[in-house]
Amino acid sequence: MLVAGLRADGHDVWYAMESACGADDETILRTATADDRILLTEDKDFGELVIRLGRPALGVVLIRINPADSATKLVRLREVLQHQALRLPGSFVVLDESKTRIRSLR
Repeated sequence: MLVAGLRADGHDVWYAMESACGADDETILRTATADDRILLTEDKDFGELVIRLGRPALGVVLIRINPADSATKLVRLREVLQHQALRLPGSFVVLDESKTRIRSLR
């Protein structure tokens, strides 16, 4: 629902489970960066990679919403894309049900 919803909104979404199923986090991050994509994830390990280890990334959005609650995830992502899109490149964003925290990667 999330990927389909974002695509229906006109976003160019590359979904790792479709194209790179089984790829490790480093490979997914490198691919997103090479393709100038902001990485959407529910995996906290990407925070470790870009914040602590300083791996390059265009931007990362960590979704901290119940994985089964696709509707809430889509609503919150749409809100962030509408109101914060210009801040996403160069940022690590943590998105939960009610808050959006943005930290610069630079």
